Amino acid sequence: MAQGRGEIRSLLERHGIRPKRSLGQNFLADPNLVDRIVRTAAVGRGDRVVEVGAGTGTLTRALAETGAAVIAYEVDARLMPVLGEVLGDLDVDVRLEDVTDSDLAAVLAGGPWTMVANLPYNVGTPLVLEVLRHVPVVRRLVVMVQREVADRFVAAPGSKSYGLPSIVTGLNAEARAAFTVPPEVFFPVPEVESAVVELRRIAAPPLSEQAIELAGVAFQQRRKMLRRSLAGTLPDAAAALAAAGIAETARPEELSPAQFVALAEVVQ
Repeated sequence: MAQGRGEIRSLLERHGIRPKRSLGQNFLADPNLVDRIVRTAAVGRGDRVVEVGAGTGTLTRALAETGAAVIAYEVDARLMPVLGEVLGDLDVDVRLEDVTDSDLAAVLAGGPWTMVANLPYNVGTPLVLEVLRHVPVVRRLVVMVQREVADRFVAAPGSKSYGLPSIVTGLNAEARAAFTVPPEVFFPVPEVESAVVELRRIAAPPLSEQAIELAGVAFQQRRKMLRRSLAGTLPDAAAALAAAGIAETARPEELSPAQFVALAEVVQ
């Protein structure tokens, strides 16, 4: 059964646990939201799911009850007895490990996998980008992150949220914002809104990593024209931009992911 606020509070008190802000611990405390995430993930028997930030196990249990095989990462050793209690009758591979230290591509070899998670705020962006770039066996991600982070994943060129995360996402996935989540559904209540995003992997174009490297340099000085922000990286930035069909006065937030690929093709 999914956990409400009272159940979570009772679980934590029984095990002598207080949530740590340093670990980004805001536990899901709304059974309806847990059900909605699982429905959005659309996983079931025969599917393989990796969860990051198992917390008190409410989403973990709901995912396992679909019949999917679940690997759940949790970094806080204090929560192991809680997860043992909540998941006791289910076959879930719970790993007490910081996922950022794990070789996910090796652990998840033989996919495909779906990542479904209420991601801790402090790892959301780097983890999603790492998975998109380097863990191709994860074919879909249905993850909850801070709303401003979700906005970056789905942003279009020219918008204020558009940046390097948008480029990485656009080159590796089809992204959509599934739904927003108010702070009140968490325990403890965070100060920001959250959102669930769905990312469906697509085949990255050749030279996508080179395009990401160029975008990374450009967005370090996002208000500068590309001919200037890339001058230290490209011997003749103006000529390279012209060859790629990009105005030398353009700024990085104006370029689509495909245009950064076109630039990478010119300078390879």
